[in-house]
Amino acid sequence: MAIDTMLAAILYGKEHVQLERIPVPTIGPGDILVRVRTALTCGTDVKVFSRGYHARMIVPPAVFGHEFAGDIVAVGDSVTRFKVGQRVVAANSAPCLHCFYCTRGKVNLCEDLLFNNGAYAEFIRIPARIVERNTYEIAPHLKYHDAALAEPLACVVKGLEDTGLEAGDTVAVIGIGPIGSMFVRLAKLRGAQVIAIGRRCSKLEHTLKLGADRVIATETTPDPVAAVRDLTGGRGADIVIEAVGRPETWNWSVEMLRRGGVVNFFGGPPSGTRVELDTNLLHYSEITCKASFHHTPRAFREALDIIESGGVTAHSFVQAEEPLESLSKVLFRLMEGSGPLKTAIIP
Repeated sequence: MAIDTMLAAILYGKEHVQLERIPVPTIGPGDILVRVRTALTCGTDVKVFSRGYHARMIVPPAVFGHEFAGDIVAVGDSVTRFKVGQRVVAANSAPCLHCFYCTRGKVNLCEDLLFNNGAYAEFIRIPARIVERNTYEIAPHLKYHDAALAEPLACVVKGLEDTGLEAGDTVAVIGIGPIGSMFVRLAKLRGAQVIAIGRRCSKLEHTLKLGADRVIATETTPDPVAAVRDLTGGRGADIVIEAVGRPETWNWSVEMLRRGGVVNFFGGPPSGTRVELDTNLLHYSEITCKASFHHTPRAFREALDIIESGGVTAHSFVQAEEPLESLSKVLFRLMEGSGPLKTAIIP
């Protein structure tokens, strides 16, 4: 490839991202190099930007961003599954398949989980393990924006599976950001009755289009727990998804469940956060508490299948496009809660 340098967004620390020209990544025998056609903003990237790091995924200074799709422009000598010119989407991780957790079917908890970042750039290197285990050709009818949704949707696929959702269940989703909205959509696709809970009435209207049956706006509803119970005949929801990551909403989750219900504490609070839950309620109501982390290659493939079938589309989630030069501005807007659900960054 004739191009030697590329434009990339480098994270240096808290709220500090700079655009720089850096060398195009070199690839090894099992790697591929992808020209990024679209990179989507993500709640995790906003956290990384606001905090200046991510304990598991990225240590500055580094190129960041991890939801993307693009075209292969170079392949390593030992790559046989892919070729130059193919449109692909790659996950941001791949497990080792050999450690204690992998051999017990918990590949998302892999002791050597390989993460990959660098989507906010013109090119990204996909390391061999991810090429082999978690990279996929994009179907001809799919747009790049759609394919790039596979990573966050894979997290939601795994999160719903962890709850044991069955058709006909009532699911309450707390939080209507990109992930919460995907939970609303996927739960509806799986045959659930969905209650969406968010702060503002104006933003909740979007969840109705995604399939929410009822909505509760906390800006006008002083007691969302009572509201959920009112909507469920006093029993409470079968399943509650907490997609905010705050102690208050963790407590709401438990309190709005029916007896024998399942809560998924999907939203991750900041490190060091402590939550006090009603142990009497947990015990005598036989409440099951779950927490889902990340995704698996199987969940990623399933997410891409859902997208290919039209069940989830970028039209419902990607509400703006911006050039790479506008990334900092976009991230600041998202930190303030004033930006769109997701923005496509076009290098």
